[in-house]
Amino acid sequence: MSIILNIETATKNCSVSLAKGGKTIICEEIATENFSHAEKLHVFIDAILEKTNLTFKNINAVAVSQGPGSYTGLRIGVSSAKGLCYALGLPMIAIDTLELLARRIKIENGIIIPMIDARRMEVYTSFFDKNHLKIRETKAEIIDESTYNEINDTMHLVGDGALKFKETLTTANFIFYDEVVYPSANEMSALSFEKYKKSDFVDVAYFEPFYLKDFVLNK
Repeated sequence: MSIILNIETATKNCSVSLAKGGKTIICEEIATENFSHAEKLHVFIDAILEKTNLTFKNINAVAVSQGPGSYTGLRIGVSSAKGLCYALGLPMIAIDTLELLARRIKIENGIIIPMIDARRMEVYTSFFDKNHLKIRETKAEIIDESTYNEINDTMHLVGDGALKFKETLTTANFIFYDEVVYPSANEMSALSFEKYKKSDFVDVAYFEPFYLKDFVLNK
C-alpha cells in the first residue's frame, strides 16, 4: 500500500501529513501570522516519521500544494518537495490549493467558493460544485458589494480571503464558514493517492508553483 508525504505551505498554515492508501495516518500543522514554514516544515516531516516509526525509505511519493497562494510559502514547499524527490528518487505530485480548501466542507447544494487572501481587496478563488469538481477557472479577483450578484444559487465561502469580506458580501445566499480558514495537508491524502494510482506526476526538474500573479517586491 502506497505511503505518500503531503506538504501544504501555500498560506499561513504550515501543514504536513503522511497518508497510506489515501487515508491520513498523521497530520502536523501550525498557522502563524509571520509564516513559520522555513522553521517548521522539516521539523514536522521528521516528527511524523518518528511518530509513525517510518523512514524516508518507506515513502512512495511526495505531494505538494501547487498554489495559488503566498509566493514565499509556495517556494518553500515546492523546493522542499523537489529536494526530497531528487534525493530519494521519488515521483512528485502537484495538488490544486483551492481544491484542498474547498474539500474542507461538504454541502448538499449550491457552490463552494474557496478564497485565499491575495492582499488588499483581492483574493485567489475558483468555484466548485457539491462534489468538489471545479466549475470555474481560478482567478485573482477583486471583491466588492456587487461581486457575484448575478448568481442566485447558495454560495458557501471558505478561507482567509472569504473571512476578509464577510461584511462586504451580505446577501442571504452567502454562507461563511468561520472555522475553515486555511487549506490543510489532511485533505491532500485522498487526492494525492488518486493521482499516484494514475501515475499523474509532475516533472521534478521543471515544475513551478502556480503563482497566478507575478511576484512584486515591496520596497
